[in-house]
Amino acid sequence: MMYNNEHFEPVITPNVTKPGCETLDFYLQNENGYKALEKTLKMKPAEVVDEVKKSNLRGRGGAGFPTGMKWSFMPANPVDEKGNPKPKYLVCNADEGEPGTFKDRLIFTKTPHRMIEGMIIGGFAIGSNKGFVYIRGEWHKEIRLMQKAIDDAYAKGFLGKNILGSGFDFDLVIYKGAGAYICGEETALLNSLEGKRGEPRLKPPFPAQVGAYGMPSCVNNVETFAAVPYIISKGWEKYAKMGPERSGGTRLICVSGHVNKPGVYELPMNLSINDIIDLAGGVKGGKLKAVIPGGASAPMLRADECHCLTDYDSLAKAGTMAGSGGLIVMNDSVNIVEATYTLLKFYEHESCGQCSQCREGSHWLARMFKRILDGGGTQDDLDYIAKICSNMAGQTICAFADAVTGPALSSVRKFRGEFEELIMRGGLKGVGRVESFSHKLEGAHV
Repeated sequence: MMYNNEHFEPVITPNVTKPGCETLDFYLQNENGYKALEKTLKMKPAEVVDEVKKSNLRGRGGAGFPTGMKWSFMPANPVDEKGNPKPKYLVCNADEGEPGTFKDRLIFTKTPHRMIEGMIIGGFAIGSNKGFVYIRGEWHKEIRLMQKAIDDAYAKGFLGKNILGSGFDFDLVIYKGAGAYICGEETALLNSLEGKRGEPRLKPPFPAQVGAYGMPSCVNNVETFAAVPYIISKGWEKYAKMGPERSGGTRLICVSGHVNKPGVYELPMNLSINDIIDLAGGVKGGKLKAVIPGGASAPMLRADECHCLTDYDSLAKAGTMAGSGGLIVMNDSVNIVEATYTLLKFYEHESCGQCSQCREGSHWLARMFKRILDGGGTQDDLDYIAKICSNMAGQTICAFADAVTGPALSSVRKFRGEFEELIMRGGLKGVGRVESFSHKLEGAHV
């Protein structure tokens, strides 16, 4: 099933299992490293943007916004109030805080030069001479490997002044974040990059007008940048044909949970969720019960809905989202109420607290799920959960509140009978289950 697309070939991961794949020498010798950059520097910036637009590459960080279109929003020659030219910044979002997602770490540790080359091409396309790699501060190994890759790229003349004799300059630096989930949101990331508290900004103005340090900025995901060299070297047509309409190329899918072969799979998006589960060795320890298809914030799907294709539009029609590509598989041993509570504890902790709907709503949702698990829930609680979610989604500065309501609301709507049984029988103890130690130790503040 992995090869049922005649146009498919790995874009990012063709050699990630081979020794030394993270080194510059390997990238140059085995993957035509920086050849796409050479080609780019002979093109016009607008031609590069158009190539990426036509490829149908969409942002791989969660929102799925068309990359070429995002690049085209950057002003051509921005100036300040005195008429002086403004610098433009390109930012790589390597925060990857979404539970169930671990693809960007793979790129950092196995093919960092692919991402670096993509960033240099992106910088050329939007007219930026400075790039930032915003990375989770806990990723010590990944930071070390990426810094080594950046240093090697400087040494070979792929970064710095007058790259490959083209007259184009581009510098790249790593900025270590503090591990806040909210800093995966691009404006919160920009605040953190500036040394401010990681809180999302009101939009407009958008980052393309007022971004890092008040300058026009463009933020893209690690995987997004890593796909760009292939598009430039092989052409937009080849990349676009690998995916359905409006969802070009391949996707790194992080398969975890109850499967026999968890891991990162690079696949075309014309496969169904069931196909991907089969590729991952099938469901482990029972029958398929539910799937979270796009990282923890994506609404759940029942087993009978997993025939859905994994492209952005198909998942949206199914009432969920492609998100960050984290496919979490749950078998029939899972208690959905308890699994959802685990996610809600995470979101309660990670809310930045700026918006009252999110700050209070995430706490109340975790509290209500905990009460149901403890045997104190009522039928009215299920209606209140829906009401709280309606007061959160779409009512805040950023989409964090929507991320909280995704698992909360979908779990109640699709597994209501499981909630009602817990309420009727007095919680987990009433159905013969023991609450996990972590829940007892770190339960929501009821």
